[in-house]
Amino acid sequence: MSFREAQQAVDQWVGQFEQGYFTPLANVARLAEEIGELAREVNHQFGPKPKKPGEPPGSISMELADILFVVICIANSQHIDLDDAFAQMMAKVNARDAGRWTRKAR
Repeated sequence: MSFREAQQAVDQWVGQFEQGYFTPLANVARLAEEIGELAREVNHQFGPKPKKPGEPPGSISMELADILFVVICIANSQHIDLDDAFAQMMAKVNARDAGRWTRKAR
């Protein structure tokens, strides 16, 4: 699924609710919450803080998907095409980091 397809799927889902998209500030707060949940799960799996007994297992992949959902909501509410934005970002890092590290042999 491309970003464009994901953006369309999220827009269709959000479109069924009268409220529509949350405000940009509310979505950024939601994004911060989701990033906190990802950090907590990474800490449980790789850090010094194990889960409490009886606490259900978490999923890094689902936390990342939650973050993507909120990012897509922000992009949609601001009419940003993430396929285009991501392509521009990759062009930027490829140009910026062209000589930064030794590349793997292919």
